[in-house]
Amino acid sequence: MKQLPLDIGLARAPTFASFLAGPNEAAWSHLQLWAGSPTRSPVPTYLWGAPGSGRTHLLKAVQECLREQGARTGWLDPQMAEPPPFDERWAVVLLDDVERYGAVQQHAAFSWFVQAQALQRGVLAAGALPPARLALREDLRTRLGWGHVFELHVLSEPERRAVLRQAADARGLFLRDEVMDFILHRFSRDLGSLMLLLEHLDAYALQAQRAITIPLVKAMLENE
Repeated sequence: MKQLPLDIGLARAPTFASFLAGPNEAAWSHLQLWAGSPTRSPVPTYLWGAPGSGRTHLLKAVQECLREQGARTGWLDPQMAEPPPFDERWAVVLLDDVERYGAVQQHAAFSWFVQAQALQRGVLAAGALPPARLALREDLRTRLGWGHVFELHVLSEPERRAVLRQAADARGLFLRDEVMDFILHRFSRDLGSLMLLLEHLDAYALQAQRAITIPLVKAMLENE
């Protein structure tokens, strides 16, 4: 059954609090300590895993954490056709979906990496493959792999179901099994997105003064 991405106007920045760590607790804990420290280590960190494992969520959570501290960050992803030059005001460089970088992005990523390291700034990168399997220029690929490397795992459906049930119970919401099935089989596997969906459902059901049912979920989506 085709899964639908969750894009229903809930424009909230991903945070560490909204990331359900599960088997990825080591990476989650590492990044929280690293991003929250005023003397964060310049040793780079690389995250890799399948779609839905939370790579981009964690990069954006770091970005949001630093933004709250008043720090600036450099961000690079494959959609950026003309990456800006390195800015010395950046506290951290964030490189997302590196396996899809073309020649222009690879050149910018290498330049940013070298200059960040020279200034003792952090580098956090993420991709779908481990460093050794990245089809990138060798000088960039080896740099991505020499620091901390964490593999991220997608939570299983039973794990996601348990987390979603726990989150619903914490809100005092009753989700019937058929509603849970509908949500888990039709929306993104990313738990941060599922938590946003649950939050939105809570508000919508309260406004409509109705229980959360499949027709209510559909009505909410149609009204977005």
